[in-house]
Amino acid sequence: MDFTFSEEQQAALEAAKAHFAAVAPDAVPSPALTPGAVADDFDRTLWTHLADADLLSLLLHTEYGGAGLDPIALCLVLRESARSLARIPLLENTAAATTLQAHGHPDTRKELLTRAGRGELVLTVAAHGRTGHDPAELAVTARQDNDGNWTLDGIQTAVPWAHTADYVLLPAHTHDTARTVLALVPRAHPGIRLAEQYSTTGERLAELRLDSVRIPARHLLDADGAWEELRLLLTTGTCALALGLAEKALEMTSRYTSGREQFGHPLATFQAVAVQAADRYIDLRAMEATLWQAAWRISSRAPGALPAAGDVATAKIWASDGLRRVVQTAQHLHGGFGADTDYPLHRYHAWAKHLELSLGPAAAHEDTLGDLLAAHPLA
Repeated sequence: MDFTFSEEQQAALEAAKAHFAAVAPDAVPSPALTPGAVADDFDRTLWTHLADADLLSLLLHTEYGGAGLDPIALCLVLRESARSLARIPLLENTAAATTLQAHGHPDTRKELLTRAGRGELVLTVAAHGRTGHDPAELAVTARQDNDGNWTLDGIQTAVPWAHTADYVLLPAHTHDTARTVLALVPRAHPGIRLAEQYSTTGERLAELRLDSVRIPARHLLDADGAWEELRLLLTTGTCALALGLAEKALEMTSRYTSGREQFGHPLATFQAVAVQAADRYIDLRAMEATLWQAAWRISSRAPGALPAAGDVATAKIWASDGLRRVVQTAQHLHGGFGADTDYPLHRYHAWAKHLELSLGPAAAHEDTLGDLLAAHPLA
């Protein structure tokens, strides 16, 4: 693969840097101890600016007002957003819109995609299942009625941005054939209830309960592989967020240890400090290399291409473990200053824990990678 980014990808990156540079991480609400400390909405002002810069429609085709770029461009933008802890549903909105573009009904695409790219409506994804541990596609059942419409029943937990999104895209399994489908449901719809949940970042999540929710046939995506494509894009995007956050945390640590003196010398000159920082730099480079490999793999869907699951599993291993190690080292080298709530590092720690939990333990991804290698032995 070629790690050189195209001119279009570089342009998206530069636009992202310009907009996210103005976002102050210390303006993000602290992890909530009480519901009253939680922000009710995402950063709508930033969302509007990103829409004006065409950063919400990167992966959409030109017929929907998009740039027609690939997941690599999205990951470049997500990486920048995580450096400033931008509170926006960019990953979920883009992933849902891209899935609808590839597998949605023509009427649904015409109705929603252009508006989603312009920021006029928000899409999110429910992808964590009933408990956060069991397969997400088994949490909701879909049953086709005699009139051709579909009825949904079940529970999805920890749904991001559910309280403010216009539509939720969620996996389900059919009642009769047990195949996986994707259902697009309006947030305000008969039979849908949202229960309050909160992430380690202090953001609002929701437990989404569906009780005989009826949707038209055009809002059900029944294409083979649609859920797998959506899941891989969400996972790779989360790895990009982890990389951006870890890079910023290590930058803050480098700046702090270079300026903080002990025994008349900067902390960064002590061998024990330098070795720890060097180890974390290696983590970052491994996170970066595996991220771009995974993003490139899901971007290139040529006939006969290798499956992307192995590369995505490798990226998840490094993102989950690497992020944890980087942020722990950052807290350690900052000493008590890292726990000061007037200093933004504690916010990066909270967001890192949320991303780590979203990705899951590295050991589980190593098992997945081992199974994939056993099923596809190297020639």
